[in-house]
Amino acid sequence: MDNAQRTPTPQDLDTLSRQLGRPVRDVVEIGARCVCGNPLVATTAPRLGSGIPFPTTFYLTHPVITAAVSRLEAAGVMTEMTERLSRDSGLAEAYRRAHEAYLQARNEVGARAGIGEVPEIAGVSAGGMPGRVKCLHVLVGHSLAAGPGVNPLGDEALERIAEWWTPDRCYCEGVWDVQGQAPSRDLSRHTRTQGLGEAELAAKRAARQGGHEADPAREEDSK
Repeated sequence: MDNAQRTPTPQDLDTLSRQLGRPVRDVVEIGARCVCGNPLVATTAPRLGSGIPFPTTFYLTHPVITAAVSRLEAAGVMTEMTERLSRDSGLAEAYRRAHEAYLQARNEVGARAGIGEVPEIAGVSAGGMPGRVKCLHVLVGHSLAAGPGVNPLGDEALERIAEWWTPDRCYCEGVWDVQGQAPSRDLSRHTRTQGLGEAELAAKRAARQGGHEADPAREEDSK
């Protein structure tokens, strides 16, 4: 997409909030659009306005695609893909390159947004890259934003959801509420961490993980 297509309009932000069921924040670009023009992927700043690092640059927002990818996850596709990475050196190398492409894209997004590098998540991409698969939504969002040939497992997941969603037609009608006001209250867990110091954030992450060491990539599911 060109710069004009990437630039989010007020209508885009309204649509994203309706798609997600909560107000969006820190969206700097639209990563991919439906054939009708509605957003499919939100490109998010690598550091949120609250100061929290956010590694998930390309966030899948369209409810139809999100539900289709969730079906794959429920069917055990992530485990299958991770096992293949350990056996297929060619696939593993392509996935490693996807990881590097994600990091480069995030740096470029940060630069365009005037944020710059975020050292807390340096070297950490998203979705489990480069060694495993832990969130297909991230990989699909990356594939839609980057185009085919960049993320092999994201591309594969897109092929595997063709029964429910394909890029050549619109699936937007009736999928989200278009009447009344867009959601104005954010009930996601990020709102409960705004304004906390690093020690407090680390303690909250540890509590969520049952006492295990905090992993900044776990923030990817809390957009």
